[in-house]
Amino acid sequence: MGKQIILNAFEMTSAMLNSHGLWKHPDNIRHYRYKDLDYWTEMARLLERGKFDAVFFADVIGVYDVYQGSKDASIRDAVQVPLNDPAFAIPIMAQATEHLSFALTVSTTYEHPYAHARRMSTLDHLTKGRLAWNVVTSYLPSAARNFGLEQMIRHDERYELADEFLDVAYKLWEASWEDTAIVRDVERRVFADPAKVHEIHHEGRYFKVPGPHLSEPSPQRTPVIYQAGTSPKGRDFAAKHAECLFVGGPTAAQTKAAIQDIKNRAEALGRNPEHIKAFTFLNVVVAPTREEAEAKFTEYAALWSGEAAKAQYGGSSGYNLAEYNDPEAYFEYKHTEHGQSRAASLTKEAPKKLKVREVLESFDKLNGKFTILGNPQEVADQIQTYFEETGVDGFNLAHFITPGSLADFVELVVPELQRRGIYKTEYKPGTYREKLFGPGLARLPEDHPGARLRTF
Repeated sequence: MGKQIILNAFEMTSAMLNSHGLWKHPDNIRHYRYKDLDYWTEMARLLERGKFDAVFFADVIGVYDVYQGSKDASIRDAVQVPLNDPAFAIPIMAQATEHLSFALTVSTTYEHPYAHARRMSTLDHLTKGRLAWNVVTSYLPSAARNFGLEQMIRHDERYELADEFLDVAYKLWEASWEDTAIVRDVERRVFADPAKVHEIHHEGRYFKVPGPHLSEPSPQRTPVIYQAGTSPKGRDFAAKHAECLFVGGPTAAQTKAAIQDIKNRAEALGRNPEHIKAFTFLNVVVAPTREEAEAKFTEYAALWSGEAAKAQYGGSSGYNLAEYNDPEAYFEYKHTEHGQSRAASLTKEAPKKLKVREVLESFDKLNGKFTILGNPQEVADQIQTYFEETGVDGFNLAHFITPGSLADFVELVVPELQRRGIYKTEYKPGTYREKLFGPGLARLPEDHPGARLRTF
């Protein structure tokens, strides 16, 4: 059997994600049901029926308020606000399914590793090892203010803090409780052997954590590590820590080059590059005929909100597009302490130099350039071509209408991908890490920096 696509649903426990303005569509039920338990269990069952590997829960801390120097555009069009804590959706979705896994986004900038480690161990226990952690460093100035800071921690220092955060978490997960610490010996009246529960004695620049970890070892100990940074500092961080990369590029060649660059960096650190899976975005509009798919896209485009799209870009890049008044000037790169890859995407990494007018127009309309559109065979053709050209291992599937776009994909595209042998017909057994890397590999591999901290 050849290489098969790994598929995640790209989600957020919010009224809307990135389908800006499409909350107005009559079939888009998420904006009023995202608060309901039944909504998430129904989605979980749909995704497992479609043999999705995981739900990738994006998250953000703060409100997008860079555009126009105001939060109004974000609030008006539900740009990732209101937003609930995604961790609470995972146990109920896990209970409704057997194989579906969950990638939870948690920021290292505004959390503490001691409490975070317990939360992740708890979720890994409750899901029977179906958990991943998407490590982010947060980029919104409103988040910094709400955590009592005058300004954001600078971009590169956020990664330095994150590196130590992971070091602490690894020690708690991998070097605190021995596998045989829990004995449950009624006759000796010993539940756990104190000699096999260890302090970690961490003292660093940002954290002082003596330990021990509060939770007994979970099925994976350390959850599968996702990372999405593509700045130079982010790539170094991913090369050291990531088991799953979330990458992208304006062309297939650039995506392939980004993946290879991070794998080369990982290999230079003594890691096996085969221990890293790469994912990129996927957005699909599919219908039984191409004409029907085009009609859907036209319908979505009529509801698109350019102001919402600009608000989201402003927060993630640090560029306030309301300040760009000369439409014929070139849109130049400038350093910000926000997301540097987002800032570079329309400047130094764009296929050609863009004018301000072109940038603004790209936000004002729903751009089909990054959407695969057509009947099931046409959509599968394009997915297969991109899969083979870039070397990605899988996709994070976004959706314009929820749950309609996901249901369309499950009913129309999944069977076509399965017929081609590039998508699974049955789940592999085991934990999420075993499903990704093979049976018996529930724990971090020995070449991973977290595994190197094991002391027993």
